[in-house]
Amino acid sequence: MKAMLLRVGIDKSSDGVLSPIFPDGSFEYIPLSESDEKSVEKRTYDDLIGIKGKKLSIYLPKALADCKVHFDPEFTTFTYGDVGRKAGYLLKLEPGDILVFYAGLTPQKESEHPEALYIIGYFTVKEILDFKKHSLNEILGFRKKYPDNSHPKRDSGLGEMVLVVGDPEKSKLLEKGILISAKKLNKIDRAYHAVSPQMEELLGIKGSIQRSIPPRFINEKGKIINLKILLGL
Repeated sequence: MKAMLLRVGIDKSSDGVLSPIFPDGSFEYIPLSESDEKSVEKRTYDDLIGIKGKKLSIYLPKALADCKVHFDPEFTTFTYGDVGRKAGYLLKLEPGDILVFYAGLTPQKESEHPEALYIIGYFTVKEILDFKKHSLNEILGFRKKYPDNSHPKRDSGLGEMVLVVGDPEKSKLLEKGILISAKKLNKIDRAYHAVSPQMEELLGIKGSIQRSIPPRFINEKGKIINLKILLGL
């Protein structure tokens, strides 16, 4: 068994903003905006209701309210898809492995939680679908079977996609974020997010975990046990 950590959700480099974290540690998972103009996704931030019962658009600049969302991962049927280099990493997963998602969160109102990276959810892998091995009709069937995920709604690269399907009984969007980063300074004195000393010891990963960094894998049995305890598995 192994685990893979991936950064997801809206961020400053994509849309200029982070998802909010509230005083009680709960958060809104806000997906990226959809960059593919040919996507058949129709949902916008103004259409989606968050855990607080409010439209996701209220947490975002007005210019983003009517933008289509790229809802991936989604936590209804528990799917995550990608193409290219990341798809190759997804193919390293096997049923029973854990795919862990983390996101940048920023304090909302009087929240004392720092702006940082937090684990927001996970899948226990049930199935990995490599679209290269399926016909177009089968791929279009996956699009209908998993309508909550925006990635299969893109025509570009559709035949190159890998879709991870989580076990619905062992996958979830967390109620509260789990802090995993600390701000440090690199050699040219620019701030960046790195794994906190506590998480470095607990999970055995270290260094920067920005979105551009390749996914981090946890393979050591003891560290996997620590991760499962952390996630409540």
